[in-house]
Amino acid sequence: MTDAGTELGGAGLVNAYILIQTEVGKAASVAAEIAVIPGVQGAEDVTGPYDVIVRAQAQSVDELGKLVIARIQAVTGITRTLTCPVVHV
Repeated sequence: MTDAGTELGGAGLVNAYILIQTEVGKAASVAAEIAVIPGVQGAEDVTGPYDVIVRAQAQSVDELGKLVIARIQAVTGITRTLTCPVVHV
């Protein structure tokens, strides 16, 4: 029996999109700072209800939580995050 991550080449890694709201005028600097954090695949500033969208990868859901809480939410200018784990059904 194999899990979906292994079948899709992810070797069991947890992938997620993190939607971020920032203080006014901070989206570009927040995206740039987050982009260099280990575990972050990409960070883009966007328009709409969220200001930055991040693609992240971690070894487990717990490691993903640590990445979001300890590293990403620590970036100055962030007001709210919403983490959306990728599922393979």
